[in-house]
Parts: sequence; structure tokens; C-alpha cells
Amino acid sequence: MKVFLVLAFAASLWGQTQTADPPLVRSSASPVLVADINTRSDANVNSRYTVESVGITNPRRYHIPRILIDDMQNLVGRRFNSDLFQSLASRLSNELHGHEVLFKLSRGTDPEHVRVTFEIHGPRTGFDVDLPKFVYNSKQGLSGEGDAMLNVGANTFTFGLLSDDDSSIPRTAGVRVRYDRLEVGSERVQLGFEFDSYHEQYNSATQTAAAGDNDLSVLYRNRQNYEPTATVALAGPLTWTVGVSFQQFQQQYPSARAESSDAIVNSLRYDRSWADSTGGKHRFSASYTLHVATSFLGSAYAYTRHAVDATYHWHRGRQSVEGTFLGGAIAGNAPLFERFVLGNSVTLRGWDKYELDPLGDSRVVYGSASYGFSRFRAFYDTGAVWNKGQGVSLKQSAGVGVKVEGVLLAVAFPVRHDRLEAVLIAGMNF
Repeated sequence: MKVFLVLAFAASLWGQTQTADPPLVRSSASPVLVADINTRSDANVNSRYTVESVGITNPRRYHIPRILIDDMQNLVGRRFNSDLFQSLASRLSNELHGHEVLFKLSRGTDPEHVRVTFEIHGPRTGFDVDLPKFVYNSKQGLSGEGDAMLNVGANTFTFGLLSDDDSSIPRTAGVRVRYDRLEVGSERVQLGFEFDSYHEQYNSATQTAAAGDNDLSVLYRNRQNYEPTATVALAGPLTWTVGVSFQQFQQQYPSARAESSDAIVNSLRYDRSWADSTGGKHRFSASYTLHVATSFLGSAYAYTRHAVDATYHWHRGRQSVEGTFLGGAIAGNAPLFERFVLGNSVTLRGWDKYELDPLGDSRVVYGSASYGFSRFRAFYDTGAVWNKGQGVSLKQSAGVGVKVEGVLLAVAFPVRHDRLEAVLIAGMNF
């Protein structure tokens, strides 16, 4: 069954790859040119308009750094400035290795507002390198991930290396290979296939906890994942991803034995940015994920995993405020890599995930609030992880730090009654 599904999906990808690349689709806003921005007089005329929104035609085709996207959104709500947008177009062209980047103006919903759309032209072949995660935690050590990406037309090939002791219970090290078809008949539909091969290493606390539960079979040494997916842009900022994850792993104890955990995976995502009349910039993102493992797919595990997360960010001038929420529940028996974890570099900062629960849990609730002024950051976290039938022990932490060009250096303090302890966190892209 699993082999048939994987082969069928691969055949679908191959068939789509053989089709000619569709032309770039312009913004759905039906652009109406306000003025020709290439002349100084027209730039002066357009300066009286307020920027309603900033977008990119077909953004899923290109890898654009988060800092560039943030700089674009920071111009929403301000008066149009041709020089600023020309500078952004040049930066985009440099990031995309020589692609020609132009921007067009169209009328906004109000008479005195305009929409700005960046259009990317030129060769669709390019190579890029990204560092999506690089973080040091004085309790858990160094974690990092690096990706190399090759773009060929509407196809993207990604090869990644990672060593991560931050996101899950074991330290996970290995490779990730991914193929994305960025347009399948329409820019709203995207297909992908990912293969992961990981080796797991366990902290002594996890091994002791597994032995105490008389269940060493939960520890596995190697894990592979085969995951075909399809992503559909439903409406505006709402997207839906659906696929199947075929996880195979080799148990560490009591003997080397192969097991599988095969699940249907769903993710509904929403991401929207806007500006208010006072010059404040807002961004709200949220997602709901559902994983269902069933014996129908040949899985040795049967479980249902629900998770909801949301983030709201406000920025005006030198001040910023951010709030984050995470909640989740698992019904059934899930492997370690699906269980919930708190106490790392992004959740319940300052606490040790092995102290909270070295085997992970089936329930989680977490909230965070942070305030920033210029480069200064202060944050407060609270949350708990537990299993069904257990009592809930809510933990808290607080910290301060500085953030410069996406790099954060912070000191976090878990709130305890018996002692004061400081944990150093440093890294980028979080």
C-alpha cells in the first residue's frame, strides 16, 4: 500500500515536471497603473499616496529572506517613496541572483491609497543557501540547520543538513531532501515530496525515564520519513497542506527491530499583515495541524494529534509587541517525535525540557508575551506539558536580551521558589 502511494505520487510529479512552465501570473488586484514610476515628476505625484499593501507576484516560487519581507511590510501605512521601493527592488534582485525586479502601482480600496506589487522577471534558474535555524542554549548546546536550494523553472530542489537538540526529545542529526513543484496547472496548487534520514541520540534522563517505565522500546536509533504533500492556496492568506507521512525507524532496545508510524497529515495556515491609521503595523499568523496514524496505512502506532498555534505581532516606530499561543492534544499511542515538548530556545525559555518531562507528553498549553524597544527585548513565558490523567503543573519564565539584524542574545530565568538560575540563549532566525 505504502509503495503504491509513493510511486503514484512520484508519477504525478514527473508528469507535471514535463509540462511547460506557465507564465508569471500578475497580482489578482487587477493592476491599474497610477503613474509611471520611472520619472522623477511621477514619483513626486505618487508620494501623496499611502501604501495600502506590498506584495510579490507568485512568491512561493522564490526563496525570499524573512528580513526582506519584514522590510516590505514596514512600508505599509507610510507615504509612497519611490527611492525606498527602488532600493528594495535592487535588494531583491541581488538576493535572487540577478533576476530583474520591478514594482508596479495599482489603486487601493481608498482613493488616497495604492498597492505596490513587485514583479520578478528573468532566468528561473538559480542556486541559494539558507540557514533556517542556528541557536545555542547553555543547557542543551548548539543546534543548527542549513539548506542548499536549486531553482529550475517552477521546480525547487532542497538538500539540508541538521543537528537539532532543541525541537524534540532526542538530538536529531541527519539529512533532508525535498522536491517542490511550485505550480501545478495553477499558481494556487503546489506539490512536494520530502525524504528525511535521521540518527537519534538520547539524554541520560530520557533513557532513565524509559527504563523506569519499563518501556525501552520507545527509544529508536534511526528514522526515515517519506512524505508526499499537496498545498492549495484557498483564499487570500489561507493555505491548506495535505499529505501522507511514512515514518520508519529502528528500535534501540530490547533488540534492533524495524517499526513504522504512518499518518495522514493536514495543516491549515493563515498569515495576514496590515497597517492602521496611527502608523502601527500588524501581523497575525495561525495554524491548525492534524496527524492521524491508522492501521489502514500499515502503521504500528494508532493516534490522532491536534495542535493549534497563533502569533500576533505589532510594530510602530521603535516599539514592538508580540504574543504567542500553543495548544495541543494527542489521543492514542504516539512515538517520541510526535509528542509535545516545552523548555527549549523558543518555548518556556530557561526551563530544561528533560526536567519537565524527558519522554515528552500528550498535552500542551503555552503562552508568551514580549516587548521590544529598538534592539532591547523582554519576554515572559508560561505553560505546561502533561499526560492525560495527570495533574497540570504550570511553569513560568522571564528574560531580557538584545536583537540585532535577526540575531538574538538573551538571558532567561526559570521562575523557581528555591533558587535563581540564568540560561543563555543565542541564535538567529527565531
